[in-house]
Amino acid sequence: MKRALFVPNFGDFAEPQVFADLAAEAEAAGWDGVYIWDHILIEDGTPMSDPWVALAAAAMVTERIRLGPMVTPVPRRHPWKLGREVVSLDRLSGGRVDFGVGIGFPPEVEYGTFGHATDARVRADKLDEGLAVIAGMWTGEPFAFAGQHYHVEERSFLPVPVQQPRVPIWVAATWPNKRPFRRAARWDGVFPLLVEDDGFGQMSYDHMATMSEYTMSHRTSDGPFDFVVGYNDAEDRSVEDLEGLGATWMFFNFYDAGTDTIVKVRSGPWR
Repeated sequence: MKRALFVPNFGDFAEPQVFADLAAEAEAAGWDGVYIWDHILIEDGTPMSDPWVALAAAAMVTERIRLGPMVTPVPRRHPWKLGREVVSLDRLSGGRVDFGVGIGFPPEVEYGTFGHATDARVRADKLDEGLAVIAGMWTGEPFAFAGQHYHVEERSFLPVPVQQPRVPIWVAATWPNKRPFRRAARWDGVFPLLVEDDGFGQMSYDHMATMSEYTMSHRTSDGPFDFVVGYNDAEDRSVEDLEGLGATWMFFNFYDAGTDTIVKVRSGPWR
């Protein structure tokens, strides 16, 4: 079981240097990864950083830990530009990137503010097409795409990622919606979330077992597959139980850069 930090790109972490310093501290303390949220607007006036600049800064001051967005909303990006960014980061870091993707939240703010479609089905369709474009680009071979939302004339996009056959793609999936879990099954990992009437809920072991079983039942490849679980403190989860469910990563979620957080980071991942 690997342990990682899961960090917002706003508030106390709105400065790329702060995130990079945290990543360096985390690596020295023995954490396995540092991942950053990808939001462009939460509340009017909230300071935010560009996650790709922050990740590049972290890559320059670390040598071992995994890095990546968790998660980037593919539908609000040009997939060809996003594909370039991921490859550049993968090469800069020496092949240490995991690419977390989703449709984005909250849609009214992050899409509607800029006149983009907020409909979940439209965003889901754009996510599927966007991933097809990105994966096609990463092959380095002549590639073309004609979809409902994106069109790419045949071109070869170089260089390719360090990691082959591609940078691992982890898909955020909200239960009880089934389509996101089927999508994740086609790629390299799943980041499951539980949605209830009043927002995101706390997942029980039964929830996670159901999500894991459903996802794995739709796998079409026997390649490596990651199951990522978030937690707020060490007492939240039993490592043995989660490993029994197939979990491969635990993400420690925190919101501030205060003294308590830094102490937890420096103390290293709990075992």
